[in-house]
Amino acid sequence: MSDIIDLIYADHDWLRRQFFRLDDATSHDELAAIWTTLSARLDAHADAEETVFYPALLKHGGDDDPGNPEGDPRDETEDAITDHNAIRDAVRKSRRHEPGTAEWFEAVFTARKENGEHLDEEEREAMPDFIKSASLELRHALGMKWLQFYAERESIDGIDSRDKDADDYIAKHS
Repeated sequence: MSDIIDLIYADHDWLRRQFFRLDDATSHDELAAIWTTLSARLDAHADAEETVFYPALLKHGGDDDPGNPEGDPRDETEDAITDHNAIRDAVRKSRRHEPGTAEWFEAVFTARKENGEHLDEEEREAMPDFIKSASLELRHALGMKWLQFYAERESIDGIDSRDKDADDYIAKHS
């Protein structure tokens, strides 16, 4: 089963690990390579959640009891959109600076902080509420939409898909 919850958790784990990889980078080129991929995925992840998960949460998730604000899907969605905007703002700011500069690190730190708080809150509130209220069939259907969302947006620009001569390849790389 392609459960939307499992797929979101997997994305969250990937995002966290990429921020850790930034800590291991030792050059401008390494920072740029990691951040280019990570910042694009931060944008894609927010868009995927806003396209697939949050509309379903609004319709099927949580408890609209005003006495239980923790389970209000509208509040959880508003928080998520606000968080996504803060992350997007930090990502945009980072793109205006060279990787490794003080300004770049400041913007990346802001994105990391905002993202970390968002993931924690989402995993603590929106996702458990959705698990309690959504059927397995719905979670699977949304998981398939999530996978389709990413499949339609995966870029293969710059990938050399031409056949290669094995002998030439070996000679060139030996």
